[in-house]
Amino acid sequence: MKILGHRGAAGTSPENTLLSFAKALEFGVDGLEFDVQLSKDGEVVICHDERVDRTSDGVGWVNDFTLKELKKLNFGVGFGVFAPIPTLAELLEMLKARPLILNVEIKTGLIEYPGIVDKVVGLLEKHQVTHHSIISSFEHKTIVEVIRNYPHVKTGLLYDCGPISPWLYAQNLGANHLHPHYAFVNPELVRESHVRSLNVHTWTVDETWEMECVMNSGVDIVITNHPERFILR
Repeated sequence: MKILGHRGAAGTSPENTLLSFAKALEFGVDGLEFDVQLSKDGEVVICHDERVDRTSDGVGWVNDFTLKELKKLNFGVGFGVFAPIPTLAELLEMLKARPLILNVEIKTGLIEYPGIVDKVVGLLEKHQVTHHSIISSFEHKTIVEVIRNYPHVKTGLLYDCGPISPWLYAQNLGANHLHPHYAFVNPELVRESHVRSLNVHTWTVDETWEMECVMNSGVDIVITNHPERFILR
């Protein structure tokens, strides 16, 4: 079982910033999970919310700011540090030569971001990390776009509900992984997924009892805000 840092090490650092990703690396994670959107001028930036209000000292929608404008905002304000929004290119440059699992969640639920799939895959290919990257999304139309246009890229279907036979749904779409909230993980899900060569990656597991449950079910990857709690050094 592998451990991925959720938005870096979001439990102890400003989420989705280079500071958070660096902290997760210090904890010894097997990989990183993070979210991508597009700025007003089409740059792939790393941010979870479609608005900057919660995580920065700014107000407004991510796609209403140019990259230059976003860089002026402080995404570390809640931690008493200055942390600018990173671009996907900046993170990939920081991770150069590190064979980490990269779970790239494309945020296309509220805003479609035309062209974001092409830009994300282009950056992954440019930095030669496609083979150990996974593109995930709650917007499954986005995953279908990846499968159709970039069949060599691994994909994960995010969900936080209790669908019937999700392994069949994933198999029919051609996805590689299921990414359920931990509340919907059980041995049957993992068993039926593995029979179909699907892996199960679950989120966001922060408490010991949650970890025990998903470990007993046999999941392949656990995504957590607190990798320091579960990684044996």
